[in-house]
Amino acid sequence: MQRTERIFSSNTINEFKSKLLAWAQKFDKISWLDSNNSSENKNSEILSEFDAVLAVDMHSEIQCDCDDSFGILKEYQQITKDYIFGYLGYDLKNDIENLQSKNFDGLHFPDLYFFQPKKIFFIKGNTVKISYLETFENEIESDLEEIINIKLTDFHQPNDIKIKLRIHKDEYFDKISKVLAHILRGDIYEVSFCQEFYAENSEINPFEVYQNLNEISTPPFATYLKLDDKFLLSASPERFLKRSENKVISQPIKGTIKRGETPIEDIDLKFQLENDLKERAENIMIVDLVRNDLSRTAIKGSVKVAELCKVYTFKQVHQLISTVVSEVKSETNSVDIIKSLFPMGSMTGAPKISAMKIIEELEETKRGLYSGAVGYFTPSGNFDFNVVIRSILYNESEKYISYSVGGAITAKSIPEKEYEECLLKAKAMREVLLNTNS
Repeated sequence: MQRTERIFSSNTINEFKSKLLAWAQKFDKISWLDSNNSSENKNSEILSEFDAVLAVDMHSEIQCDCDDSFGILKEYQQITKDYIFGYLGYDLKNDIENLQSKNFDGLHFPDLYFFQPKKIFFIKGNTVKISYLETFENEIESDLEEIINIKLTDFHQPNDIKIKLRIHKDEYFDKISKVLAHILRGDIYEVSFCQEFYAENSEINPFEVYQNLNEISTPPFATYLKLDDKFLLSASPERFLKRSENKVISQPIKGTIKRGETPIEDIDLKFQLENDLKERAENIMIVDLVRNDLSRTAIKGSVKVAELCKVYTFKQVHQLISTVVSEVKSETNSVDIIKSLFPMGSMTGAPKISAMKIIEELEETKRGLYSGAVGYFTPSGNFDFNVVIRSILYNESEKYISYSVGGAITAKSIPEKEYEECLLKAKAMREVLLNTNS
């Protein structure tokens, strides 16, 4: 299906971005991906193809739950031969391996969803490229006029929300002890154990919450996703997987430390993280897993570690990120590449299948979209997907709000420190939901 494109420049691009996302709220289907210019991390590997992209107004769509989901996605991607935006839920693991998901689910997102948008806006620097399906090209001018003239509102909705823990502190320590017992027995080397924070019978303004979350985090893989009554508000710092022609890039994160109160303390904390043997070991284990997964579709000998355990800085935390790359043949199908690495090793552990079984046994909540991936495919089959972490999920109809956090558990893990890391990762989500900056 053909698209009509229009390109223009804006001297007030940040204002245009704000107006664009505000204008988008009238649509039932919205995918907004924002790199926030990745200002503190100018490594060329972590940068996205665009500073931001908005896709709205569904022309066609697919959604499914586990039964041959990747096959359905592959067929849809090949038939549309167009931009498609959407997500892969964590529990698609059951479509890849002989696994199951029977834990509590308060959100009820489908396991997989993608849509072909009628209207797309790509932003790079001060340049905006508009891409409309030809059938709707006559709406470009009126939409632009509406966007430019939209009034930005400083609204503030008090949130009367009571956040609960799905796993209480003592129970968390008991579960970590069981994970450590699995490690001692040799069942696993590492597992990403997560816990849910949630609120029932609660309402939020998703647009406002996303804006506040993005403002205090400014991550490179921010996402605002609206699918009718279901919302993802994400401040993800992590890329799952990107394909650019024959090059594939994965950038797992393992290793977290807080920001310092002063520049000197901040430098000291970065040094601590970079030289923390436990954090580096966690990261290297996942790098080995990613290398193995990438090798399934890679040209022989092309899998390389471009960066190992490099410290990247974000507003809330410093993180250890590694960059693993591979080369694939041009005819290698993009969905097959994603399937060979899904779910991402940074959110499972090693060995992956054993880790996923232990996750299902010990966690209390179905992960769903959390620790899945959101992104897009281009008409040529290139793609870019994040990891859904540091995210708030909201089912408006059921008035259910959820955010989950976790960390990598290894033989050297100290339960109290793991719990503190979870609270650090949860801080931004808690702040914006409770409208507090404490």
